[in-house]
Amino acid sequence: MRAVRRRWRTFRRSGNHEVLGWSACALTALGLGIATTLAPHRTWALIATVGYGCAAAVAAFRARGRNKPRAPAASAHLPAVVAVTGSVVLPLAVLALSGRAQLEVSVVERAGGLLLSSGSPYVPTPSVVPDYNPYLPGMAVFGLPHALFGARPLADARWWMAGAFLLSMTGAALTLVRGVPAGLRAPRRSRVTARRNSTLALAWLAACPMVALPLAVGGIDLPVIGLMCWGLAAAGRGMPGRTGLLLGAAAALKWTAWPAIPVAIVLLVMRNGWRRGLTCGAVTAVTVSATVLPFALTTPRSFAENVVAFPLGLGATASPAESPLPGHLLAAYVPGGRLTAMALLAVAALTVVASLLVRPPCTVRTAADRLAIGLALAMALMPATRFGYLVYPLVLCVWPRLCRPAVETRTASRLRMPEPPPLENTLPADPATEPEHHIAEPREKAA
Repeated sequence: MRAVRRRWRTFRRSGNHEVLGWSACALTALGLGIATTLAPHRTWALIATVGYGCAAAVAAFRARGRNKPRAPAASAHLPAVVAVTGSVVLPLAVLALSGRAQLEVSVVERAGGLLLSSGSPYVPTPSVVPDYNPYLPGMAVFGLPHALFGARPLADARWWMAGAFLLSMTGAALTLVRGVPAGLRAPRRSRVTARRNSTLALAWLAACPMVALPLAVGGIDLPVIGLMCWGLAAAGRGMPGRTGLLLGAAAALKWTAWPAIPVAIVLLVMRNGWRRGLTCGAVTAVTVSATVLPFALTTPRSFAENVVAFPLGLGATASPAESPLPGHLLAAYVPGGRLTAMALLAVAALTVVASLLVRPPCTVRTAADRLAIGLALAMALMPATRFGYLVYPLVLCVWPRLCRPAVETRTASRLRMPEPPPLENTLPADPATEPEHHIAEPREKAA
């Protein structure tokens, strides 16, 4: 095992792991472009393949010159910057200028217009799939720029959802980096290094194909994920008010954020006591109630049809979320399979709740892992589901591990371990090796 670790460290220092990583991303994008029949996805795949290829070439150039006396140390972030530009920025700009996007983007933009014109983001009597809005009222905020400024490229809802995701993930990373005991001081250079490392980690995460694709073509779930991560990071630092506001904002966007609330409360209770956990729960409840209840009470029928029945596959129109995951397969091909899938979903939810009570998470990483497991089970067992929902457990699992080197860098710089005292001062005196006058001295005093 030590030999494997030694070889992996040598491989990482050579820089070839980054070349292989960006090359794998390029092959993934190319495979998607060949297999997909959706025009926005094909456009993203073609542009992203070139972007990942350029990032791999830049990484190979850096790896080749790494051992030279004047190796370009300042260009360490260049491959990630090239990858983000080629897989997120350029595809999103091309798709926004051409007006091509997933159906969810037009749903959000229409919800923003309905919110301004009628006071409700939901169509009263939806009849076809494009009429449905399965998101909670907070999601309509991202459609307000389109409703106010018209069909302009910068008014596209994807720009604002991508900005919310990146801003939230940056806040989560900085919260982790700053989460070091206040009594330990760090030099300014180490703080800058830690922030650069966290920025590089976020660039890697944004350039991942499973994240870059929804950023460019849809991006509905990414603001929810970003707020969830930020809320967990704030809970790890013992800030109940901020945690409640962040998770309340996420819960006002989509149902998928609601499982993060009990996980964050348990994390706060384990680290800071019941009072802060209850404070977080109260702030979250007030935030969600203020944003969701007015629409649920004024238009209860359209709210239930759009937000409850349609996502569960119980509405008058079937949901287009039909990825061949276990829940959908049970509902489609097994008699009584929908009830079976719902029962399995309830059992999975109870199992995760029991795990929170029996073995509660005590760190941000374990809390994110527990939430990722619960969401992965939910996405797999829901009757109406998509493969794209797997971005939730992916980001939740990867995010604290990518930011971990930045945290470890800063923590190591702040922890100044004292030098051990000399060995002869720490060992107890041995009468057999002591000089004679040390042994005789107590006898003389006693005499």
